[in-house]
Amino acid sequence: MHPVLKDIRLISFDLDGTLIDSVPDLAAAVDRVLSELELPQAGIEKVRHWVGNGSFKLVEQALTDALGMAPEASLLAQGHERFLYHYSQDVGSRTQLYPGVIEALAGLRAQGLILTLVTNKPKAFVPSILQSFGLAEYFSLFLGGDSLPQKKPDPAPLLHVAEHFGIPQAACLMVGDSRHDMRAGKAAGFRTLAVPYGYNHGDPVSQSQPDALVESLAELIIPSAAQVAARSEA
Repeated sequence: MHPVLKDIRLISFDLDGTLIDSVPDLAAAVDRVLSELELPQAGIEKVRHWVGNGSFKLVEQALTDALGMAPEASLLAQGHERFLYHYSQDVGSRTQLYPGVIEALAGLRAQGLILTLVTNKPKAFVPSILQSFGLAEYFSLFLGGDSLPQKKPDPAPLLHVAEHFGIPQAACLMVGDSRHDMRAGKAAGFRTLAVPYGYNHGDPVSQSQPDALVESLAELIIPSAAQVAARSEA
C-alpha cells in the first residue's frame, strides 16, 4: 500500500478528471448548446480547462468565451437548462475510465477502507455513470455538486462524509485532480493525494502542494518503479 494511506480509514474520490475522462461528452453537450444559440462551438480542449466547478460555471465560461463578455442572466439560465438536457441524453458514450481505477478501487475495498465519491457534477448524472463503468459497487456514499448547499472547494461535502461515517478527518484522504479538490481536502483536515492527468484548468496540480501525487491510482496498491527503487536503496 502507498505510504499516504498510513492510518487512513476513509477515502473520498473526485470523479471527472480523476476516475473518468468525461470531457468529450461534456464538450459535445456544450457545443450543442452553443450551436442552438448560433454561437461558435468551443471544442474539447477549451472545455477541458473549464471542467471542475460544476455545470452552471461550465456553461457560464462557454458562453463568456463565445460572446466575448459575460452572458445576461436569462441567457445563462437558458444555456444551462439546455446543457443539462443535452448531457442527460448522452452522459457516457465518449467518456473513458482512466487506467488503474478499477484495480485501485477493488484493492482498497479489499483492505477494508471506506470509499466515497465527492464530485461537483450534478447528482442526477452520477448513478448512471457509476453503473455503466462498474464503479457503483465500490462506493459506500456519493455526493454531487447539488447534494449540499456548498460544493468543492468548500470543505462542507468532505466534512459531511467524515461525519456520516464517524471517521476523524485526520483518518480521511481526498483524492482528486484539481486545486479545488486539494483546497477542499486541506480545509477539511483531510490528507490529500493528487493525480496529474486530469483537468485543473490547465495548471499543474502539484502547485496545490498535495501530500502525495501518483501517476496512476494503481500506485495506491501497487508500488511504482520509483517507489520500489527507493525502498531498495533504503
